[in-house]
Amino acid sequence: MRRGFLVVLAAVLLLAGCTSEDKTPTPTPSPDMSGRPIAIAVNPGPFQSGPFVAPAKGALVGAWIKPDELTHVGRLAAVDGLEANLGRRLPIVNTYRRFEQMVGTSSDKEFLAQGATLMVSWATGDNRSILDGEHDDLIRKQARAIRKIHRPVLLRMRWEMDRPNLRATMWSGADYIAAWKYVRNIFKQERATNASWVFCPTAEGFIRGDAPEFYPGDDQVDWTCVDVYAGENFQPIGQLMGPFLQWAAAHPKPIIIGEFGVAKAWGSANRAAWLRDAERTFKANPQIKAVTYFESDPEGNGPTKQFQLTGDKLAFKAFHALVKDPYFNP
Repeated sequence: MRRGFLVVLAAVLLLAGCTSEDKTPTPTPSPDMSGRPIAIAVNPGPFQSGPFVAPAKGALVGAWIKPDELTHVGRLAAVDGLEANLGRRLPIVNTYRRFEQMVGTSSDKEFLAQGATLMVSWATGDNRSILDGEHDDLIRKQARAIRKIHRPVLLRMRWEMDRPNLRATMWSGADYIAAWKYVRNIFKQERATNASWVFCPTAEGFIRGDAPEFYPGDDQVDWTCVDVYAGENFQPIGQLMGPFLQWAAAHPKPIIIGEFGVAKAWGSANRAAWLRDAERTFKANPQIKAVTYFESDPEGNGPTKQFQLTGDKLAFKAFHALVKDPYFNP
C-alpha cells in the first residue's frame, strides 16, 4: 500500500477488514467514529445479578493480561505491570481455566487480597459427556474450590460456546443449556452459592443469529455478556455488538463485555479512535455494568488477532483515559 493512501485513511478513520495476498488487511470505508455511539438499547432494570452485584451507576473495568510465563509469579507480574502503568487497581481480573484446572491458586488468592473480583472463564468439556455424568467429580471439586473463596466470582461457563469450531463438543444449543443447568445444580448441591453465572457468546454469533439459541434462561443467568473484537473487520464497537445489545435489552440482566479489543493491524491512530468510541458506547448504554479488555497477543496469531495495547502509545493513552474516567470508577 502507498504511504500517502494510509495517511489519508487514518485521517478520516476508515478501514474495514479483508486480507490481501501479503496478509495485510486492505482498508475499505467504514462508519465514522467521532460522533454519537451506534446501537443504544437498554433494559432499565432493576437487574438481578446474583452474588456479584452490579454497580448502581457507572461500570467496572478489568482485563485479561497475558503473562510472559503461565505461572503464578508470571500472572502476578502481568497484572501488577498493567496496573502500575494505569495508576490504579483493576476491580475485575479475568482468568482462563481448562476443565480440570481449579480456582483458588496462589495468584488467585493474591488478586482477591488486593480487592479484585475474579472472572473465571471455565472451558468445560463435551456437553453430552457432562450430561452422562462422566465429569461429576471434577465439577464438584471446582464447585468446592469456588465456594472456599468466600467471595463473589463471575463464572463464564464455556464462554463463546457459539463458535463454529466448538460445535463438535457443544453439539447444540439445547445440549449446552442442559449441561449448564446440570453443572449449576451440582454447584447448588455443593453450596457454591457465591458464583454469578455469566452467559457469554460472541458478537459474531448474534450477527449470525445463532447465539440466542444457547441462552439458558433468565432464571439461570445472572449476567449477560459478549466478546467483541475489531479484528479482521474494523468497525465501531456499537456496530459490531449492536445485535447483542438489542437482544440483551429484553433481559433484566446487567451486561459485562467479557472481552474486547482492537487489533494492531489497524494502526495506532485508528486503534485510539476505536477505543474512544468504545468508551462513549459503554457510557451510552447504562445496562453495561462491566468491561474487560483482552490485553494479549496470542502466540502464532497475525496482526489482526493481536490486541495488546502496552507499547502502543496512542492506543494505550486512549485506554488509560477510559480507565481513569470517573464513570468507570463507581
